[in-house]
Amino acid sequence: MRNKEQALATKYLQKDAGSDGRNLHNAQALAQLQKKIGIAFRNPALLSEALTHRSFLNEVPKEKRERFAHNERLEFLGDAVLELAVTDKLYRMFPGVPEGKLTDYRSALVNMTSLAETADKLGLNDFLLLSQGEVKGPDRARERILENAFEALVGAIYIDRGFGVATLFLDDVLFVKIDTIIAGRQYLNPKSHFQEIVQEREKVTPHYETLKETGTDHEKVFRIGVFFGERLVAEGDGKSKQEAEQDAARKALEKEYGIVLKNSSL
Repeated sequence: MRNKEQALATKYLQKDAGSDGRNLHNAQALAQLQKKIGIAFRNPALLSEALTHRSFLNEVPKEKRERFAHNERLEFLGDAVLELAVTDKLYRMFPGVPEGKLTDYRSALVNMTSLAETADKLGLNDFLLLSQGEVKGPDRARERILENAFEALVGAIYIDRGFGVATLFLDDVLFVKIDTIIAGRQYLNPKSHFQEIVQEREKVTPHYETLKETGTDHEKVFRIGVFFGERLVAEGDGKSKQEAEQDAARKALEKEYGIVLKNSSL
């Protein structure tokens, strides 16, 4: 699978990087991707940028590297657009639902697993430009890369076509999940769920400790451990301590009690 992805990425790469302005992807790739997502970009370079991982620029000749941008700035913007669009949608869809539950609904929609799955269904994997090292990386890292690429795509759509088109795009690819999430109670907060079970069965309160911090200020990743007293029960990763705690609680639920929260709100 990884070899196939690399072959596709190579197929969609400019034969001479930089021969088409600021696009690293060739015209065929950009046309196919716009067809897949149902949006015609006024500035296709934004689409190319959204699907270019920082690591890939290390494989572009130094004399040409400064012409191109990786997707981290678009990811930063897209994350904010996504949060506003989802919050607005849920606020209007569920007028009688309290803030806490709306927050859980939103978390279930925009967590790493949900966004990575959405990106995968759109076929973004086939168009991502990554270094060889990232292509061979662990599945968890790939899931994070897909999540970031989806956020960058949302940011690119927002800049190119505006908030209205970005929202329509999210209606088609993301908001369609909400009924399934609610019906399957996939919005349950793993940390709260775990604490209730532990207090009831073990008569203790689990606590969380930061085990490791890695990455840059913009791309920081936290590893959190959840403990029963001195015993480490499970570890979780996330872009924030809160997200890592939720991931640790989700893993602890499965490990200790066999409870699997699919697409749980991380």
